[in-house]
Amino acid sequence: MERILYIPFDQLHAQYGVLKTANPKQDLIVFIESQRMTSGRPWHLERLFFLISSARHFAAELKSLGFKVEYMKAETTIDGLKQVKQQFGDLPIHCAEPSSFKQHSALREFGVIFHPNDFFLTPRELFAQWANSQKSYLMENFYRKQRVRLDVLMDGAKPVGGEWNFDKDNRLPPPKNYKWPAYLTHDRDAIDEEVAKELNYQPKNYWATTRAGALKQLDNFLKNHFANFGPYEDATTTENWALHHSLLSPYLNNGLLHPSEVIAAAMKRFKNGGIPIASAEAFVRQIIGWREYVNGMYWYLGESYRENNQLSANLDLPDLFRDPSATKMNCLKNTVSDINERSWVHHIPRLMILSNFALISGINPQQFLDWMREVFIDATDWVMVPNVIGMGVHADGGTMMTKPYAAGGSYISRMTNFCKGCYFDPKKRVGEDACPFTTLYWDFLDRNRESFSRNHRISQQLRGLDRLIDLPELRERAKQVIQLLKKGDL
Repeated sequence: MERILYIPFDQLHAQYGVLKTANPKQDLIVFIESQRMTSGRPWHLERLFFLISSARHFAAELKSLGFKVEYMKAETTIDGLKQVKQQFGDLPIHCAEPSSFKQHSALREFGVIFHPNDFFLTPRELFAQWANSQKSYLMENFYRKQRVRLDVLMDGAKPVGGEWNFDKDNRLPPPKNYKWPAYLTHDRDAIDEEVAKELNYQPKNYWATTRAGALKQLDNFLKNHFANFGPYEDATTTENWALHHSLLSPYLNNGLLHPSEVIAAAMKRFKNGGIPIASAEAFVRQIIGWREYVNGMYWYLGESYRENNQLSANLDLPDLFRDPSATKMNCLKNTVSDINERSWVHHIPRLMILSNFALISGINPQQFLDWMREVFIDATDWVMVPNVIGMGVHADGGTMMTKPYAAGGSYISRMTNFCKGCYFDPKKRVGEDACPFTTLYWDFLDRNRESFSRNHRISQQLRGLDRLIDLPELRERAKQVIQLLKKGDL
């Protein structure tokens, strides 16, 4: 053996990262399942099962290809690497650049040799060049550059369909009496059963733990969901947990799928016909736009960015985020129940229900960030830090987003069916049955009036605040809501 190739659990692809130069005759491939990863925080067990079983399947796959593979358990990653060196000699350790500041620092200090992280379409240096040239970091500007650079949905120098963004066509509420196509379920094998036994957990069948299963998921999306992905991508309904969403983020984020192959497959399906441009563009924007933008911003904004709390939000994370029985709000009850069941909900419940509620109620951003990292199957540091601190709770004061994503009960009533039969009335601001979203939305604007006074994108809402004749009563109701929230009785 001449080299040790360390493979993090989010780099599970034989054609990318350090493995693309791997030689079975010269390299020892190492996976380390650290106790800190499995027991250091209250991780969702479905998330742990997915990550660990996927890594063990991938290790077995590499062995079948003739590689010498060591899959080991250790207290920490560094402890594991020390044990590997003791067993196999003081060989150089190589790894693709890690996807978090913490792991990057630990491995660098240990002397690991880094290779470029090519699990994304945009090198970190290239993103920094773009960001340095911007007055504000508008994702739309970055996305258009990506379309041109990667030649995706382009007709020469112009975008296919004549427009860069068809988002205005993709805001339909959940349809009535709609037949949603079935999603795949995934059988479990001996490796899955071994991991489940160790975790003392019975895993669900929503998520594949192999590359073959991830490819089946991609194929199922393209055949059965791609065409209607766009119109309902911002809707949420109790009638279906996934709608037409792809369910590919876990596989993209742990490496079982690479964004280049996902885009290539989507564009092939689009060119074959039958996929509306609004759906194709919406999906492309998620993969080459938002995903790449968030990763780029994570590295560009720096390690201290996660500590932002510029709205001074200090409410402790309420019980309802772990226990749906702690609230009568249908939207939060259903969303948290779905997370507890599957370790996943799509981007609108994450942004406009969970993050929106954290924002307008003043929950501490770092506590909310920790919870989001712990419960979602596709959560990684680079995903959650910009999405929560920047987009979700506006804790960075507008560095990423020019206005906070705050909304009252009317938005939830329009874009979901959660309000039907709920104890609370989304039209009411005050009173015992006033929707907490509606009450806290106006109270949020009132509390932060001075902070937002120069933000022209929220000036209309502030003028609406001035027209409220029941503002004194609303302030009192908001205090009551926060107290009920603290007691776990909202």
